[in-house]
Amino acid sequence: MAGLIPFKISCSSAASVRKYLDPLQLSFKMSTVHEILSKLSLEGDHSLPPSAYATVKAYSNFDADRDAAALETAIKTKGVDEVTIINILTNRSNEQRQDIAFAYQRRTKKVCQTPNGNPPIAAQNAHPQPNELSAALKSALSGHLEAVILGLLKTPAQYDASELKAAMKGLGTDEDTLIEIICSRTNQELYEINRVYREMYKTELEKDIVSDTSGDFRKLMVALAKGKRCEDTSVIDYELIDQDARELYDAGVKRKGTDVPKWINIMTERSVPHLQKVFERYKSYSPYDMLESIKKEVKGDLENAFLNLVQCIQNKQLYFADRLYDSMKGKGTRDKVLIRIMVSRCEVDMLKIKSEFKRKYGKSLYYFIQQDTKGDYQRALLNLCGGED
Repeated sequence: MAGLIPFKISCSSAASVRKYLDPLQLSFKMSTVHEILSKLSLEGDHSLPPSAYATVKAYSNFDADRDAAALETAIKTKGVDEVTIINILTNRSNEQRQDIAFAYQRRTKKVCQTPNGNPPIAAQNAHPQPNELSAALKSALSGHLEAVILGLLKTPAQYDASELKAAMKGLGTDEDTLIEIICSRTNQELYEINRVYREMYKTELEKDIVSDTSGDFRKLMVALAKGKRCEDTSVIDYELIDQDARELYDAGVKRKGTDVPKWINIMTERSVPHLQKVFERYKSYSPYDMLESIKKEVKGDLENAFLNLVQCIQNKQLYFADRLYDSMKGKGTRDKVLIRIMVSRCEVDMLKIKSEFKRKYGKSLYYFIQQDTKGDYQRALLNLCGGED
């Protein structure tokens, strides 16, 4: 049994042992073996390469110079060859697209190079990347297709940073975008977003959030944007799970008014697997589940943010499947949301999102995109979707 994941059940006396045998808590405690087994299967999941659930992967026969030349021809062709542009940029990994941008820059404008013809490492890591290709595509394309292609040319952190900046620019704030990105990104992703935001806009992301939001909603967004969530999932601490569940209940449904700072502390600092168990445990204290409790306790942007956060914690891929469905249901399409999720998740977990989508809505994501979009824009999105299920 070597190598099993440790778990912690604290029993300081015979009384506390009897407490764990209380019928209400018995099933909770008896799940230990199941938890160990699921922990082991989760560990196995982690050993898969990051691209395991991606629909867009590195192109095996990659040649940046050849792609740059083909793009230059496609852009200069009378009427623009959108099909070639789409087929190249939606079938290369993000890293490869950055290489293509440098190769394009070399073709059209002198850039500093090392003797082997590649840009120096410092230049490769610089932000923003060479913008000759982006500028050329911006003038060659238009509308939603332009938004998809220019999004693909940014690094993931640049893309998120630019979406966040756009959400807070000018009059009014696009809270939905702010909430979606900040609630769904990992500590590492948030660290990169903060770093790149600073480089691109010469100001701190937190500073912009503070000036564009207010009250408890501001406190929640700032706490999440710091990316300080615990990521140690090696210990299942049942005592803390029980304590957090009880404190969430005591701070909300049980009392008059809501102790929002308590909710914020628990939901922004604890690990995702821990919180998944807390929300399950919560149901043994509260007559309502966590989502229902949020709807009863808070309103407005704060309610929206907590709902998005809890859904993300419970099942991130289902959360994105729901967002995609909402972007296409009924009359009209919320293209900004559709584009952002397709661009930002195609190299992360799009296969899982597609699976959740079909399971919940009965038809594939591919089918929905086919029905809701058209032309070259549709072609680009379907490529990112990775084909029919």
